Amino acid sequence: MTILSRSQEDYLEEIYKQVLKSGAAKVTDISNALKVKKASVTGALIILAEKKLINYEPYSKITLTKEGEKLAQKILDKHENLREFFESVLGLSKEEASENACRMEHVVSEKFFTNFVKFSDYIRDYCRENPDFIFKYKNLI
Repeated sequence: MTILSRSQEDYLEEIYKQVLKSGAAKVTDISNALKVKKASVTGALIILAEKKLINYEPYSKITLTKEGEKLAQKILDKHENLREFFESVLGLSKEEASENACRMEHVVSEKFFTNFVKFSDYIRDYCRENPDFIFKYKNLI
């Protein structure tokens, strides 16, 4: 299993988003999205390429390896599940929900996340069957 720092996970997640959107990522686009200098992006890309998570050559487009794509999907899945729960259940704004999800996605264990998804699915199903529950709960927050 590949161990990444929080920063490396952020880079991998951003590359994945750009690959989904455009087929490949570019240093400038990563730099703009993460609000970091191009030199920082280049340093991170070298490390991710050494870990065999991305295909990277200077001045060329960046793509993901199969392992990189799998790991990036996992990171994005954590982010999206956390964000959706924070927004729809806890009533946070989209921006605040996303910021909190971004912080948490890097520190929660796999067991926590697996159980969180089960709980989140349970709450979602329960609310569909009991619409009054979510209405009463939302009046508390």
